[in-house]
Amino acid sequence: MGARRRLDGGPGLRYVPGPVNAQTQDELRSQLERLQERLAVRQSVLHFAHTGVSVIIALLLGGAAAKLFWDSSKVPLLAFAATAVAVGLVLYALVRYRKGRRELAEELKRYSDLLELRRQLRLDNPSALLPR
Repeated sequence: MGARRRLDGGPGLRYVPGPVNAQTQDELRSQLERLQERLAVRQSVLHFAHTGVSVIIALLLGGAAAKLFWDSSKVPLLAFAATAVAVGLVLYALVRYRKGRRELAEELKRYSDLLELRRQLRLDNPSALLPR
């Protein structure tokens, strides 16, 4: 028979020829459960939500500051404060966006590992799960 690909439980994927035995099956299942737990919490979504809310609030504050600058006959101190807060929010949004992109890349890597584990355990093949 041809060589089968399986995971050996290390941090990356490694191809080991041979059939999957019971101990390896248990190790793969425990690794699958760990990956599922880590993927259950999507930190990238939280970072992207913070980015979106920060940008919207920064746009609102920027518009209010522009209106204060436009209508003011003397030095608008409140407009300067609103502009500073809006710029701070834009910077915060950029930082959160970068964190979100990093987390998303890690989550996608973990997801591809999860798919590989499911394939190794034959969880996506219903005919393999039937009794013989």
